[in-house]
Amino acid sequence: MKYYIIAGEASGDLHGSNLIKAICDQDKNAEIRAWGGDEMEKAGANLVKHYRDLSFMGFYEVLINITSILKNLSFCKVDIKQFNPDKIIFIDYPGFNMRIAKWAKRNRFITYYYIAPQIWAWNENRIKDIKSSVDKMYVILPFEKKYFKKKHNYQVKYLGHPLMDSIRDFRKNYKNNFFQSNNLNHNKEIIAILPGSRKQEIKKILSTMLEVVEYFPKYQFVIGAAPNVDDFFLKKIIKNKKIKFIKNQTYSLLSNSKAALVTSGTATLETSIFKVPMVVCYKTSFLSYLLAKFFVKIKFISLVNLIMEKEIIKELIQENCIKQNIVRELKNILNPKKIDELDTEYDKLINLLGAHGTSYRIANDILTKN
Repeated sequence: MKYYIIAGEASGDLHGSNLIKAICDQDKNAEIRAWGGDEMEKAGANLVKHYRDLSFMGFYEVLINITSILKNLSFCKVDIKQFNPDKIIFIDYPGFNMRIAKWAKRNRFITYYYIAPQIWAWNENRIKDIKSSVDKMYVILPFEKKYFKKKHNYQVKYLGHPLMDSIRDFRKNYKNNFFQSNNLNHNKEIIAILPGSRKQEIKKILSTMLEVVEYFPKYQFVIGAAPNVDDFFLKKIIKNKKIKFIKNQTYSLLSNSKAALVTSGTATLETSIFKVPMVVCYKTSFLSYLLAKFFVKIKFISLVNLIMEKEIIKELIQENCIKQNIVRELKNILNPKKIDELDTEYDKLINLLGAHGTSYRIANDILTKN
């Protein structure tokens, strides 16, 4: 069977790679063409476009890159028609994927959506397009199944969170020589910095995160960089600070960290599953922030707090994301009492995310649905 899969960022690449492995395990004749990243390509997909050329975050950033986005949309439609897949699978990335889904449905392709658009946060009108364009939707956050059913009378499937698979696979094969292989100081505990995978968000937040380093001389700070971020770009922001950055080793870094400074997104969930105390630090452009304040209707920006429906990790957003506040909150989460409190809350969160095997269950469901 032929599958066309579209993911537009690092987290989608990760989940897409596990889904591709599960599809190939169950369909030995699978032919997969995809938009994604290195992980999806390694898993067996023929990569058409890399997510580093696609990822624009924020209202203003999308606006100034609209020409590139329109060209990608046109190319994608032509490429799908030429490949003529049996099934199209969209992974997150809703601004782009929902446009392709509408077109695909009009052209009578079978469509699956994995990692639902977060219409509970904003743009609930998207439900009309979802209902008309998506044959089957899989959600990965525990509260989403109830939300779609109760609020929109739309049946979705919740088969667990795929991060449980990724982290379980990592732990099965992990040999802890992290300090030695990265030439780190064995006598100092690590505070991880996870500034995201998009250049524009790294530009906004990393320099602020680095301002706190001098206040924690007993620790060594290590930046966990996404594989798509080039070294020169990072060195330009780090400047002359003696801070190491490592690429494509986020799970190894979290396995060895005492605490973390993290941007919003999937990284907050990954950090919580590794049970690392964290502070969420987030900045975007002023215009994007104003528009988000107007349109986005959620109490929290981190997935951890959203799932738990309360603030268990501190979120420092925009004007609150300054050196003094980060220093204060980082000192707080390094307190043994706070570490114990977070550990208990993380256990509750992990239970909500479900057992491993999500990727296999979703692949099986896709394969058995016409």
